[in-house]
Order: sequence, then C-alpha cells, then structure tokens
Amino acid sequence: MPRFDVITLMPELFEPHLTLGVTRRAFETGAVQVKRWPLREHAEGAYRRVDDRPFGGGPGMVMLAEPLHRCIQAIRADRPEDRAPLVHFTPTGRPLNQALVRELSQGPGALLLCGRYEGVDQRLLDHHQAVDISLGDFVLSGGDLPALVLIDAVARLQPGVLHDPASHEQDSFEGDGLLEGPHYSRPEVWPEGPQGQAVPPVLMSGHHADIQRWRRRQSLQATLQRRPDLIEAARLAGRLTREDEQFLTSLYNRGF
Repeated sequence: MPRFDVITLMPELFEPHLTLGVTRRAFETGAVQVKRWPLREHAEGAYRRVDDRPFGGGPGMVMLAEPLHRCIQAIRADRPEDRAPLVHFTPTGRPLNQALVRELSQGPGALLLCGRYEGVDQRLLDHHQAVDISLGDFVLSGGDLPALVLIDAVARLQPGVLHDPASHEQDSFEGDGLLEGPHYSRPEVWPEGPQGQAVPPVLMSGHHADIQRWRRRQSLQATLQRRPDLIEAARLAGRLTREDEQFLTSLYNRGF
C-alpha cells in the first residue's frame, strides 16, 4: 500500500481531493495513504520562517534547508520500516509519465516535497538524494498541484478504485504505449453538430473484431498525429504488428 507524506505550506489544498471523486475510495479504504506535514510546524522563531533571500542575489526567495530537514527527519521517524524516496517537484526534473506512476503505485510510496518561491536549497536536495520530477515544460507557483496529480494517478491504479478493473489497462500510455482513440455515447446522432453528427457506423455494427480493428487504427492515427515519438518507441519495443505497420504506411502516403 503506497503512502505519500506531503511536505507543504498549504495542507488545506489537499482535503477536497481526498474526499471527492472516484479516487476517494483509495483513501477511504487505506489502499493509498496520504499524510500532510505543514512545513511551518518545523520552522523556528516567532515568524516560523521557511525562506530567505538567495546567495548571489537575484529575484525571489529560497526555501531553507533546516526546517525541511527537520520535517523529513520527522517523517522518516514516523515510517522507519521503509526508505521511500523524496520526490521534489521542479520544472528541471524528469518528466512524470505512466511508467513512473506504475512504479510508484507498486512501491512504498514517497515523500512529496511541495516547493514554493524560487526553489529549494540545493544542499537539502543533495543530502536526501531527492528525485526531481516535472509535470511538463511550464512553471507553476508551487509543487502542491503536481503532488495532487501524482497522488491521483497512483490512486486510480489501485484495485477496487475504478468501477471496471480493466479501465486503466485501456488508457493512453498503457499496454502498447499509444494514445487512446475517440469515444462515443448516446445519442446515436447528435443534432447540434453540422448536419447532425452520427456515431461511426462500425461502433453500431456489433462486430467485435471490426470494432477492435477500428479502435486500433484510431489509436495509431491519433498517436501519429499528436505524439509520433510514441509510435517510434512502440516500434522499437516490438509492439506494432504487421497490420499496424501497413496502416501507418497508408497514413504516411496520405500525408499524415
């Protein structure tokens, strides 16, 4: 059962997420444990200061090593049975992907350092061998949202959280690593679209082999258009069939 200890200046941000939505089952049953550690409780002085100006000058403030170190020590004492990694959310980190989510979902969890301000004193990160993780090529105001994203992604992989246990197996990036194709539901014809938009006939045919073939091709086409790097990765891993390659060739010939 993964456990996530969240080091944060804003613990109240996490409460709604832990009690709402389908993933709440993971937290209610203890399949995923989340414990919040307000950083200011580990700071000293009348003002409980956790940041200061950076050496060398420059804009912004830097989170101090000492209160963070005391907080991490308290967490380690509270979970002495494992050596879960310290995760630090930063734009300079390793991109968060489904493979890393699966790895964390099957392990003891992690300590999640939700940074703020300009950054965290590097000595603290080096001392605790922090794993730097990024959500993407953009900058947020802090690490709390990335922590919530990671917790959500891990929670939905736990048994009993989703209504259909096979749901996550068909997600984008799972299995063969490709993107999902489009989905449709009622009504069969949606009148708001131009001239009325109908569900693709193959999905109404009842021919499961044809439906699976159509879905596979939609997945290949979406991946080629939006993430061609994933096509190449699937090819190198031997996850594309001869039929896949033939369909991709037809897309290349049509200018995709």
